[in-house]
Amino acid sequence: MSLSSKDLDMTGLHWMMQMLQTVDVGLVVLDRSLKIQLWNGFMESHSGIRTAKARDENLFTLFPEIPEQWLTRKIESVFTLNSRAYSTWEQRPHLFKFKSYRPLTGRSELMYQNITIIPLTGIDKSVTHVCILVYDVTDIATGKIELQKANEELARLSRTDRLTGLNNRGHWEERVFTL
Repeated sequence: MSLSSKDLDMTGLHWMMQMLQTVDVGLVVLDRSLKIQLWNGFMESHSGIRTAKARDENLFTLFPEIPEQWLTRKIESVFTLNSRAYSTWEQRPHLFKFKSYRPLTGRSELMYQNITIIPLTGIDKSVTHVCILVYDVTDIATGKIELQKANEELARLSRTDRLTGLNNRGHWEERVFTL
């Protein structure tokens, strides 16, 4: 039995929807009025808000803690310029205050996130929606933060005497040469 092209199209659509719902990245599609049109499984799982409740709700109604002016400005630039916008965890640790879901191995209470805002165009090539991709970068962020702390401690140790805790010769030489 062979499948018709209509059946193949439906099968492809089914697979695509399955991928969108199960991918380990948050997907949120917003219309021009910032109402949620797509809310995937990642978002549902981490926010505790079911897709049926999120759909057609204003993003800032569901998440009043999101910096509205900042995000609205970013989203408007995507609509206007038809170009992607980005934010990294180093600029803003998170957009959504999701708990870190690695309680035993994680070293952070909240999930660090990178976000990408992508323009979505209609048939007439105008931007009709935006997609916010939310990436969990908690492992990378906490690793970098711990490395930075370790380097600061090493720098401190290199300038002090281990026994007395007083500044050592290297510290004083640095001070003299920077004057």
